[in-house]
Amino acid sequence: MPRIFNPDGTFEDVDHVNFYLLNGSDIFVKSRSTPLCPVPKIVTGNRPADGGNLILSEDEKNYFIEKYPQDKKFIRTLIGGEEFLHNKKRYCLWLVDATPDEIKRNKFIYERVKKCKEDRLKGAADRQKLADTPHLFRETFVPSNAIVIPVVSSEKRKYIPMAYIDNQVICTDRVKLIPNAEIWHFGILTSSVHMIWMRAVCGRLESRYNYSVKIVYNNFAWMNMEFGDYAELILAAGKILKARKNYPDASLADLYDEVTMPKDLRAAHREVDKIVMRIYGYDESWSEEEIAIDLLKRYEFLSNYVDEHKHDKKISDDDDEE
Repeated sequence: MPRIFNPDGTFEDVDHVNFYLLNGSDIFVKSRSTPLCPVPKIVTGNRPADGGNLILSEDEKNYFIEKYPQDKKFIRTLIGGEEFLHNKKRYCLWLVDATPDEIKRNKFIYERVKKCKEDRLKGAADRQKLADTPHLFRETFVPSNAIVIPVVSSEKRKYIPMAYIDNQVICTDRVKLIPNAEIWHFGILTSSVHMIWMRAVCGRLESRYNYSVKIVYNNFAWMNMEFGDYAELILAAGKILKARKNYPDASLADLYDEVTMPKDLRAAHREVDKIVMRIYGYDESWSEEEIAIDLLKRYEFLSNYVDEHKHDKKISDDDDEE
């Protein structure tokens, strides 16, 4: 008889163990390039591809502002996974709106851009093409606001830390972005329901969670909600962000460590969890395994529905062409 071993060392005999080590039917989550549900798409942050020449330490940033105060508008905060989770300070030269004369007259900027060009010319063909615009990152996408999700997060956390940023922050490709997302999106994504789904289907980097867009996010079954659900979820999710502000010196890694997580932040998350559980039809009697199995069934239903209607749409489009 199949047996499932639990993290606490206990085990249970079951009828069947599926691909996700759950006592459920054989459902396999496929890689999907777009979300199953009508929610914003996730994008990847900007790749510098600069040889480190457009990136500044805090000391370099301070030197630049002291020597060239008139050009401080070209300095932006830069975050990747480490900066996002651990409050590490890093900055960049963001020269999207810089004119040629502004670059030329600032010796610091000019030398950095020159070195970036030289570095790119030494690379492969696709990197060499970037030498035509050595003052820019490989991508230059900056939404007015976005939810940030780290690509890799510790398996010891109950929740993957997520946050909102504005357009003064530049993200690297070590984080994922949901541009112009609503706070209720944040509430669902940071809830225990979404975390259970993530833990069930995500890949791992060593033992850490690897949040995959094509597997975790795009295949998650979002629920249709009543107006009151949106309002309640918006208020509750706002309490999570408000609680974090009570600890300005703490990193997200500190706040989401199960040992050091503040009481008010944990309470805010539990309130969101309760709302989202109710929206999905779960209650406290449901185990994590039962929720994961149910979410897989919801995924299977939605996936089949979407794939069938894609086929119908293709037939319809072909008929239109005739």
